[in-house]
Amino acid sequence: MKLPLLVAAASPMLLGAGPPHEGSVSVEVLGLRSAKGLLQACLTAAPAKFPNCNKDPAALRLTVPARSGTTLHFANVPAGKYAIALFHDENSNDRLDTALMIPREGYGFSRDAPIMFGPPRFAAAAIIVADTELRTVIHLRYIL
Repeated sequence: MKLPLLVAAASPMLLGAGPPHEGSVSVEVLGLRSAKGLLQACLTAAPAKFPNCNKDPAALRLTVPARSGTTLHFANVPAGKYAIALFHDENSNDRLDTALMIPREGYGFSRDAPIMFGPPRFAAAAIIVADTELRTVIHLRYIL
């Protein structure tokens, strides 16, 4: 009789286990000072890799032309805790330019996390993604 084996194999489905929940994140970018270059954004779940998402191979990245009124859209994001870092790459050189460690291009973080002598911690920028669409706003900051 193979019924117990069939019930055991089906039990994850009966318990509600299935594909992991996914959602999406839409980010309205405000405060762009020009339409030059690109907007570069990354979404990471790794606190130790934030805000330099280049060190996180699992991070989701977006690069779009810089335009006023831009909304970035991260699709198929597994449910969890994430943080977003973005910058306005005005000269399209794929990096945030600095002068004496001060950003020369605009930058921003999820939850408009405050900046105190360096980038914010992951916890200050953390957002929760569930199985729906999360809408948020990031205001770009320019120092120079």
